[in-house]
Amino acid sequence: MKHSQPSRLLLRQRGAALLMAMVIVTVVATIASSMVWQQWRAVQVESAERGRQQSEWLLVGALDFARLILKDDGQRMQTGGQPEPTHLAQNWARDMKEVRLSTFLAVDKDNTDDAPDAFLSVKAVDVNARYNLRNLLLISPNPGLVDVDPQQVKVLRDLFTSINLPPDLAPQIAEALRKATLAAMDTTQSFAALGGESGRAAAPLMPQRLDQLTWLLPRLGADTVERMRPYVALLPYPNVPQGGITHINVNTAPKEVIAAVWGIDTATAEKIVRARQSHYFEDDEDAKKQVPATVPFPTDAIKVTSEYFEVTSILRLEDQIMKNRHLVRRQGQNKQVDVIVMNQERFSGVDPGN
Repeated sequence: MKHSQPSRLLLRQRGAALLMAMVIVTVVATIASSMVWQQWRAVQVESAERGRQQSEWLLVGALDFARLILKDDGQRMQTGGQPEPTHLAQNWARDMKEVRLSTFLAVDKDNTDDAPDAFLSVKAVDVNARYNLRNLLLISPNPGLVDVDPQQVKVLRDLFTSINLPPDLAPQIAEALRKATLAAMDTTQSFAALGGESGRAAAPLMPQRLDQLTWLLPRLGADTVERMRPYVALLPYPNVPQGGITHINVNTAPKEVIAAVWGIDTATAEKIVRARQSHYFEDDEDAKKQVPATVPFPTDAIKVTSEYFEVTSILRLEDQIMKNRHLVRRQGQNKQVDVIVMNQERFSGVDPGN
């Protein structure tokens, strides 16, 4: 029996309608799944942003805590009414070990058992315990006149020798810093001192932090800078344009720095370090007693107080870490002590210890 023409047309229409319905269902399902994915993604982005902001606030709180401790120690006075020297028995030198903070994070209260562990630690170190590399330069009150100080180059050479670094790095760092300083001045005198446009173009960028020392010399790798970190610093130029150098604190500096700056042997410097462990040096005269009277005391280069500190706060969340490193300056005395932030470094990534 043959189907009529209307019957075949009806079957084709039904097939087309079924196919169209399947296409519509597929499109609707695709749109719905896309909307669900976008909503999930928006929730994840919002959650990550909230976590980042909370982490930053925790690190800011850690910095404020360290500044408060530094301010409190800076206000302490001796019996005679003089400010107390900066030493390693003060509260700022006591590290805050890792403290668990997971319960304080904004997580679902009904699901706190599954929340990731978060740990916060804070550490402050005395940067005046390190040799300031900017001491290598003599900056004249006349704009554009910058020279290398041969005395300070010798100090840095001696320091590098004691920490097993090539001593010839000292004059190279000094010359590179001189060129970077002249280029940063950008005056007619500094332009001429660099030898014109070609000299300024070849001058290295001015480093602002110790990590940026690699800009100065090709042979200054990151590993070499890390070996230098416990002994040297890159602090602001002292007393520009009047000149002068940044002092070290004999109460906190390592023996290698004391030996290089004071011009004594490492054994004598080690004796100084052992002496301050029983009681900190209250003034310059206390420190002078540890060396022969014939040894000159560099009054401008060695003191018993500090004004620059480095505060490192670390937030560890499972295998992820956020690290902030701040250079702060404590200034003033009595009740007028203030601790201001000079610069900041940030790091975020996977904990290399895991």
